[in-house]
Amino acid sequence: MKKSGAAILETKQHYALLDGLRGTAALTIVVFHFLEMVYSDYSKNFLGHGFLAVDFFFCLSGFVIGYAYDNRIRNIGVWEFFKSRLIRLHPLVILGSILGLVGFLFDPFGGHPELYSAGKILLMFVCSIFLIPFPAIEERGFALFGFNSPSWSLFYEYIGNIVYAFILCRVRKSILIILTAASAIWLCVVAFKAGTLIGGWDGKSAWDGMARLSFSFLAGLLVYRCRLIIQNKLGFIGLSLLLVCPFVMPYFKWNWLAESLVVIFYFPLIISLGAGANIVHQGMNKLCAFFGKISYPLYMMHIPVIWSFGHYYSTNKPDTRQLFYIIGISTILLVAMAYIIMIVFDIPVRKYLTNRRRKALAQNEVREGKKAISNA
Repeated sequence: MKKSGAAILETKQHYALLDGLRGTAALTIVVFHFLEMVYSDYSKNFLGHGFLAVDFFFCLSGFVIGYAYDNRIRNIGVWEFFKSRLIRLHPLVILGSILGLVGFLFDPFGGHPELYSAGKILLMFVCSIFLIPFPAIEERGFALFGFNSPSWSLFYEYIGNIVYAFILCRVRKSILIILTAASAIWLCVVAFKAGTLIGGWDGKSAWDGMARLSFSFLAGLLVYRCRLIIQNKLGFIGLSLLLVCPFVMPYFKWNWLAESLVVIFYFPLIISLGAGANIVHQGMNKLCAFFGKISYPLYMMHIPVIWSFGHYYSTNKPDTRQLFYIIGISTILLVAMAYIIMIVFDIPVRKYLTNRRRKALAQNEVREGKKAISNA
């Protein structure tokens, strides 16, 4: 039996500390991308494993999707589930593509847009806003989404949501455990062959992204389904420090194994601890809420600045002291930009779309009510 429009649009209370950790991971990604432009050799980058924050995102997503929809997706229906996810995620996919296009065409420090025809640029942009992989920009490593490379993880996130809606929401825990174990093996194979888990963002390693999504999303869902919640008093600061630890671990001979173990065991543990931690101070609760709210716009909007910084660095070669100030100030400004985008674009657009959806649901309920009366 279908739920009412109000029930379809209802949201569950957030795990505040997990929201905060999402922000910590997003900040990690931003700083990692800055440093990536300076140190092409990740072993020389003190945040050399920062890309693993994406695996944490996938794991957190599996947990949150299970928490938010396991008990109601059959009632609201698959299409309403997809509408909810599109309203939540896609406005920033589109805006990120627009900013990425502008950055590509008008980068003040370099770039070569003249190498691409207007038709090809338009095609890349259309593919970007519709999340269709099109690895075509050579100087950007043939990223699946050349204008806004972080969209690669959203592409896989959408795949995870689709598989959840049609299959995973119905599977028993025993089957979920088997699928998660099989995905862990797949993840280890991918890591062993590549020597790392950084793949998934470009054309040549696209299938690596499927392995990363597959395990982490399933693991997060399994943490929720099995109620693997660990009560603790570590708090936001303590758990943020624990989350950052694997991002700064050094590279060594068994790097592929270390990364695999972090993704397979450590991140699900962090999710379990984050879901079970208590936030005592109101100020810390507000900080977690802020971090959670700006995490997605920060993640989806930062890359044009990163490419511009890379062109600046290759031309000017600033020293370590200058880099510290440039990256620090730029990160703060990106957080401010993410907050502004959230206030003036993301929240208003989602509110507008939700209101239109609410009216459509209400009108549909009225029509169904009249039909029921006429058939009585």
